[in-house]
Amino acid sequence: MTVSRMSHLFLRTLREDPVDAEVPSHRLLVRAGYIRRAAPGIYSWLPLGLRVLGKIEAIIREEMNAIGAQEVSFPALLPREPYEATGRWTEYGDGIFRLQDRKGADYLLGPTHEEMFTLLVKDLYGSYKDLPLSLYQIQTKYRDEARPRAGLLRGREFIMKDSYSFDYTDEGLDKSYNAHREAYVRIFDRLGFEYVIVYAHAGAMGGSKSEEFLAKSAVGEDTYVECKSCGYAANVEAVKVVAPEPVGYDGLPAAHAEATPDTPTIDTLVAHLNEHFAREDRPWVGSDTLKNVLGVVTYPDGTKEPLAIGVPGDREVDAKRLEAALYPGEFEPMDEETLASFPDLVKGYIGPEVLGEESKSGIRFLVDPRVVEGTRWVTGANEPGKHIIDLVAGRDFTSDGVIEAAAVWPGDPCPNGDGILETERGMEMGHVFALGRKFADALGLQVLDENGKLVTVTMGSYGVGVTRAVAAVAEGTLDEIGLCWPRHVAPYDLHVVATGKDPAVHEAADRLVAELGEAGLDVLYDDRVKVSPGVKFKDAELIGVPTIVTVGRGLAEGTIEVKDRRTGERAAVAVDEAVAHLQQLVRD
Repeated sequence: MTVSRMSHLFLRTLREDPVDAEVPSHRLLVRAGYIRRAAPGIYSWLPLGLRVLGKIEAIIREEMNAIGAQEVSFPALLPREPYEATGRWTEYGDGIFRLQDRKGADYLLGPTHEEMFTLLVKDLYGSYKDLPLSLYQIQTKYRDEARPRAGLLRGREFIMKDSYSFDYTDEGLDKSYNAHREAYVRIFDRLGFEYVIVYAHAGAMGGSKSEEFLAKSAVGEDTYVECKSCGYAANVEAVKVVAPEPVGYDGLPAAHAEATPDTPTIDTLVAHLNEHFAREDRPWVGSDTLKNVLGVVTYPDGTKEPLAIGVPGDREVDAKRLEAALYPGEFEPMDEETLASFPDLVKGYIGPEVLGEESKSGIRFLVDPRVVEGTRWVTGANEPGKHIIDLVAGRDFTSDGVIEAAAVWPGDPCPNGDGILETERGMEMGHVFALGRKFADALGLQVLDENGKLVTVTMGSYGVGVTRAVAAVAEGTLDEIGLCWPRHVAPYDLHVVATGKDPAVHEAADRLVAELGEAGLDVLYDDRVKVSPGVKFKDAELIGVPTIVTVGRGLAEGTIEVKDRRTGERAAVAVDEAVAHLQQLVRD
């Protein structure tokens, strides 16, 4: 197997953290010499990093091959036409890298490859007898992230395993989807970090079903919810609000506009209501108020649309939920100039009566699912310093539709109707989509069925973040002194350290390392002569190989020291028994 001598290995460890490091995995992967920043969101992979990356890729390949998927490889430089046909050349907006060749033809650096896989199968297959089929690749992707951060967790260039299933029936798609899902469970179980499977928003991919595999992590960018009672879990973008049942409004007081001076916040408004306009049944609370948020939605083709969103006043609009709900449009708060173009709107006191496509303003008005018929609200009266009280949905105002955009809170009811939601943080590691026929329809992928009739193929799409998995494993196993790899993804089985200046020590270490290599073990050997033992031990702890073997003063008693990097436990092992002992340790 491999023996790498640190005297010759292309490696420099760092004592100081990189200035742009935001999360521990980023900090330690750079300091330990696994990766090196080339540009924002773009990293070079060094020998140690490539060994870890290769082991993760091997695990993924084994599990994909086990379900009968076949590996292919596409170019990263792709023509515009297939993405134009599916609409994604426009939908991606600024999120992709576009370029032209010397003749002016448009290309992109591939962010994902649904179109290319679809066209390849269309080119080669034409019968139901060719299906089911699953193809995959492990390849570099490119996305023009506006704010690349956290090292490998959010980059502009990254490696992804993407696979695609092709069936001619919906039942076949279900089987392919479940086979990939189960393969992902095995992949992430083998990688060893704690993860959760959550319902997800399909976004640009579309399709009937979408689930994410999230590594649990306090530094993760994704918020998800879990219900401990029933096991429900969902990305926050995909959470469905539990809407109340519509109720009758006979007997409710008529809506009335009242002066509400000095109420710049929801809390001050609620206090004023309880002091001056007390309800008979209970006190007013923040969730009785309706906050109307104005903005402009810009679509990928450049068109703009003013939009008003009504949410309970105690809730903020969640940017990620709003982004998912309006995709591919992008929402920006309405600026003063645009607001001034709607004279019926009074800033700070906007109410539903001047909103909606049928209103004077003509601004489309979407509301939170909690705003159902018969619910009673306090909202702006469209007059400075005034609010309307007892404005009833369905009686006094209507909306143009519903939008899932309000923030989700711990303690919210579970959509399954049993228990409450808890919020957690995670990082997306895998995503499975039941795409259906979106891409096959757009690109004309059809086969002849048993009756000789042309049918459109149905597809699934499945991704794993390979480079991101390196960071996720590191994040889940590191400690305060360095990386601490699980053995199955560690760059080496053993890190042998020769200490001191005595030639006999280095000769003994040389013999041991040679025997370990012959025994089939991968060894990182710190054979540096002019480096102090303290520096060698710090490097060993930083690099994070799971077993550290020290050849030094113990030789006088015929022993070496074997240290478990994770637990810190040390054991003296007889030199004559060292190879057998370490072989068994690695196997176990």
